[in-house]
Amino acid sequence: MTATAPPAPATAAPEVPRPRRSLGARLSARAGGGLMRLFLVLVALFWLMPTLGLLLSSFRDPADFSRDGWWTVLTAPAELTAANYEALLGNDAVMESLLTTVLITVPSTLLVVLIGSLAGYAFAWMDFPGRDWWFLAVVGLLVVPVQVALIPLARLFGDLGIFHTIAGVVLFHTAFGLPFAIFLLRNFFAEIPRELLEAARLDGAGEFRLFLRVVLPLGGAAIAALGIFQFLWVWNDMLIALIFADPAKPPITVALQQEVRQFGSNFDVIAPGGFISMIVPLIVFFAFQRQFVSGVMAGAVK
Repeated sequence: MTATAPPAPATAAPEVPRPRRSLGARLSARAGGGLMRLFLVLVALFWLMPTLGLLLSSFRDPADFSRDGWWTVLTAPAELTAANYEALLGNDAVMESLLTTVLITVPSTLLVVLIGSLAGYAFAWMDFPGRDWWFLAVVGLLVVPVQVALIPLARLFGDLGIFHTIAGVVLFHTAFGLPFAIFLLRNFFAEIPRELLEAARLDGAGEFRLFLRVVLPLGGAAIAALGIFQFLWVWNDMLIALIFADPAKPPITVALQQEVRQFGSNFDVIAPGGFISMIVPLIVFFAFQRQFVSGVMAGAVK
């Protein structure tokens, strides 16, 4: 018998040094602590302070504006009064401007959502000559500033007889809202599995039925995000409204600007009108912020 050599002792594997984390990585790891959360809460409160100031100012007597700041109401709540909103409701010009803003914002939002959805589906799943080149042209329109079209469209709308009308303002907002709408929805619709669409086609669904029954339900988040974005842009617009809207029946942004320019001291109308003009888009955004974030994140990257 031959003696077998004893097994060699196992050598320990050399210890691999852990990579040293950078300063930015260490700061990011500590960013979720309680101190950072407190800091973010303070930043949020500071950011909302103008909104709180406008809200409290809208309930103050006009004589108090020239005497002290709005923060004094926090220690003297008896100064708050609803007379300003009563004066606002009795101001026919401001109330008519709110109606004009609604008549401009709602059609501009619906048209952009409807046309953008149809065009986004066509660019994503329909084959037609020059599809990619047309889509590149749409993407190129994203960088065109609004200012370059003011004079040409003013002359065109004047020839068509829609200058200083609600229809002209709606057409302008629709035209400049469509490039972003098509870009967003096309990228979102392109992520829909092809097998799902092919199965619907095998069941006999045509393109329009496929768009209504399959694509629209799956694209609800992106469509909601687009609608919110378009609503906020049109509601808060002042440049287009100042040029293309009827000066006798302007939107709320132009009406408030006219109130400041003509009177300068009627804070009992300006403050509540400004708060109502601001709170409506805020309510819309916070009511659908989850759809807004998920839609933008899903549609911005393919």
